[in-house]
Amino acid sequence: MSGPLPFADSSSSASSASSSSVSSSPPCLIYGPSAGATEEIFLLYDHPLPPPTLPLPTKKHKPKKRGRKPKSLPSSSGNFHWNVEDVAKAIVCMIMSGPCLTGYTQTMNDWYDREIDAINEPYRPIPSGAISEGEVITQIWVFLLAGLGLAGLLDVWAGHKSPDIFYLAVGGSLISYIYSAPPLKLKQNGWIGNFALGASYISLPWWAGQALFGTLTPDIIVLTLLYSIAGLGIAIVNDFKSIEGDRALGLQSLPVAFGVETAKWICVAAIDITQLSVAGYLLGDDKPFYALALLGLILPQVYFQFEYFLKDPVKYDVKYQASAQPFLILGLLVTALGVSH
Repeated sequence: MSGPLPFADSSSSASSASSSSVSSSPPCLIYGPSAGATEEIFLLYDHPLPPPTLPLPTKKHKPKKRGRKPKSLPSSSGNFHWNVEDVAKAIVCMIMSGPCLTGYTQTMNDWYDREIDAINEPYRPIPSGAISEGEVITQIWVFLLAGLGLAGLLDVWAGHKSPDIFYLAVGGSLISYIYSAPPLKLKQNGWIGNFALGASYISLPWWAGQALFGTLTPDIIVLTLLYSIAGLGIAIVNDFKSIEGDRALGLQSLPVAFGVETAKWICVAAIDITQLSVAGYLLGDDKPFYALALLGLILPQVYFQFEYFLKDPVKYDVKYQASAQPFLILGLLVTALGVSH
């Protein structure tokens, strides 16, 4: 057994015993733990002390080891993890947005542009007769129904109470239709049509991923719609090759409405100012690394604008897009990563 508590010694015990003749107080037992053991020690006092308040030592419980969380990719939703299920969800979402719904949009647009393409690009499959009307209509419906079906599947897979991804797919498909088809045919107006196109390529896929792996919030909606102004600029690039047919059929594309020289500057301004504004937003949101990364991706785009597009937007439109577009897409990814933090 270990020694007595520090505040008591043998002399004090002896003096207490000698004075017990004049005191009628009964002795009191004091309990206390000995160091590193569970046995009790006690001292006799002639004055009662309050009951002990410290518990006797108990068995030490080792903390449970917690499992390590899986590594996560900071996507715009912040909830994507590198596991088989999430990767499979992302692949299905990309198939829905890309081959299916973009395929539906492009095929339908080509169908309603067959008269313009007969003037501008008569070698394309529809005006050249390489594909029949029945095959075109079948392709449109297959792509549309496949895309809507995958959207519904993703909602079920994600456990959504409300079919958010399906609603986005339906809304995007409707915009695609009124963009290309009469009587609205949004593409007749260069501003409205190109913004609708830009939003479809930038906002809708972003919203789908956000809804799949997180929550689609108003700030993300506003940010992506503003980013879609850059998509408007990208859409203008495609209008330069169609000036002759657009003018013949009365479509007011921006190159037709403003002329080639003015339209090309509107195009690059929409692309560059939008991305610079987003970089400023990231910097103001205390994310300087992402702001600098986005700025670094804007610079090569500006270089290729002066190298190709501003010299001759009709001759170099494809070469410019092949050179500059990858940097714009990487900028979108950087912005999504920044927003997730």
